[in-house]
Amino acid sequence: MSDEPTSSSLATLYAAEIAELLAELTALRQEMLQVAAQAGSRVAAVSPVFRASAFNLLHYLALRRRDLRPLQSRLAVLGLSSLGRAEAHALASVEAVLAVLHELAYPGTPNPLLPNEDAPAFASGAGLLAQHSDAVLGPVPASRGVRIMVTLPSEAAADYALVRDLLRQGMDCARINCAHDNVAAWQKMIEHLRRAEQELGRTCRISMDLAGAKLRTAGLPPGPSILRINPLRDDFGRVLMPAYVWLTPQEQPQPAPTNSASTLFSLALPAAWLRGLHPDDTVRFRDRRGRKRKLRVLSTSEQGCWAELRKTAYLAPDTLFLSPAGEAMLQRIPRLEAFMLLRPGDVLQLNRHPGALDSTGTQAVIGCTMPELLDHVKLGERVWFDDGKIGGVVEQVEPDALHVRITQARVKGEKLRNDKGINLPDSLLPLPALTPKDQEDLAFIAQHADMVGLSFASRPQDVEQLQQRLAQLTERPIPFIIKVETQRGFEQLPAILLTAMRAPSFGVMIARGDLAVECGFERLAEVQEEILWLCEAAHVPVIWATQVLESLASGGLPSRAEITDAAMGNRAECVMLNKGPRVVQAVETLDGIFRRMQGHQHKKSAMLRSLHVAQMLPEPESTPL
Repeated sequence: MSDEPTSSSLATLYAAEIAELLAELTALRQEMLQVAAQAGSRVAAVSPVFRASAFNLLHYLALRRRDLRPLQSRLAVLGLSSLGRAEAHALASVEAVLAVLHELAYPGTPNPLLPNEDAPAFASGAGLLAQHSDAVLGPVPASRGVRIMVTLPSEAAADYALVRDLLRQGMDCARINCAHDNVAAWQKMIEHLRRAEQELGRTCRISMDLAGAKLRTAGLPPGPSILRINPLRDDFGRVLMPAYVWLTPQEQPQPAPTNSASTLFSLALPAAWLRGLHPDDTVRFRDRRGRKRKLRVLSTSEQGCWAELRKTAYLAPDTLFLSPAGEAMLQRIPRLEAFMLLRPGDVLQLNRHPGALDSTGTQAVIGCTMPELLDHVKLGERVWFDDGKIGGVVEQVEPDALHVRITQARVKGEKLRNDKGINLPDSLLPLPALTPKDQEDLAFIAQHADMVGLSFASRPQDVEQLQQRLAQLTERPIPFIIKVETQRGFEQLPAILLTAMRAPSFGVMIARGDLAVECGFERLAEVQEEILWLCEAAHVPVIWATQVLESLASGGLPSRAEITDAAMGNRAECVMLNKGPRVVQAVETLDGIFRRMQGHQHKKSAMLRSLHVAQMLPEPESTPL
């Protein structure tokens, strides 16, 4: 006779605990229904497509108001669901546990609680998320459960092969960032993609991101016109490879022919003088420091000349070159990009107007692109620069400037340049949802894009303004992507989601770059998880973005942490890769990661696929005689 406890003996053993749990969960269910009922007017405004999703989001928010950890532990003792995977069907999850508790407490009696008709069931919750994801991002690939989005580089406007290779390796969505390039370039990118679709027999959605209102540094004067040319040396200073210099006519400069040399430089000089050069000629000059230097001509052509330099030289626009053909003066050299070096403890003056280092060299001054926003920054609030590389606190407020004490930077200093982002996570900034540039770009986007990205969304009104503008431009329903990249946008996400549900289709992007700066790098993992949960509760697709396989896309070799991060992106509906010289390889790698991971993980659930390693049982040891 078995000693295993039966359900009846289990109910007897835990009768008091079961009764308490039944009462507690019944009250929890009633609270979830009450919260949804109180928001009836907001639910009435959503699209019919999102009605059940809106109820589920409200039920989930009511559920997560409580600390469920004690309840989870008590349910686990009875072998019941801990409600840890209730996102897509919150009320149904609670009702399922209640049904089991009722049967344990009152065997054979009817359950008085009927399922709520407005709330999605277990199967329909997952189905709604899949349906809404397909509407925004297109059908999911047959071989993997996550789509891949790729930010197209500027080269995609001129390089059809690049776009075709991205599509061939697995790109499902092409992203065009309207903060870069122009309408002509965007048009070429789209034409290349449509052509590649025809050639490969694949489809790909086009997402176009609005630039949005981004506060940036400005006003540093350009640096000097100096060009440093240096050969490649080993650790002992010996020349491993000379610097290869392309001499091109200044009247009609020509790009250098393909050359594998890593030390490649280009100089524009008079065409008549260049025509007098021959292979093995020596071109002598004094560099900006007065050092004697010489170039040896390697080859000549109608487009220009190749020469080599074996010693470091600093060139300026007035550098004079002497050769058997006569003399020529260098006319143009691009100015160096200006920067200031900031260390912990320094004071940076963030000014309404551009500035430079003061006479004592103890304080730096820089301007910003939207100086009117400085009126809304208060004493003690945090300021971050350049994606969080430099951080500080406002220690003095003046009518025309903020004095920022630098608290976060490398000890040896961090360079701050023009056009670097400024984040003010503690400040209430009246940033417009759509800038004049966004308004102009939307006219093109409404005609050509499959979805539009709303940058820096922080209030429900931002979504309303985008919806109104799109309705003015086209009758075609265009899905939009809400980019969560500010602390205020994260805090307002439930309200933003309910407002966005008035449209028939939309998605959310976790823009982890600005979001990490705004919320704190140490909180990013927590914040991105909460966004995933809220969006799953709303049955809204999520795009996991920023720095995915960045080292691979830019340099050809991913870090170990990046591989793990990419695998965790499997819980989203789409993962975005940024541009880089190895982005095609990055798409191929990401495709392989998702193919393997989809059998192991879906959202918060571990999938118990059979493990190959589990078959490798050790042979039994032989018993010695």
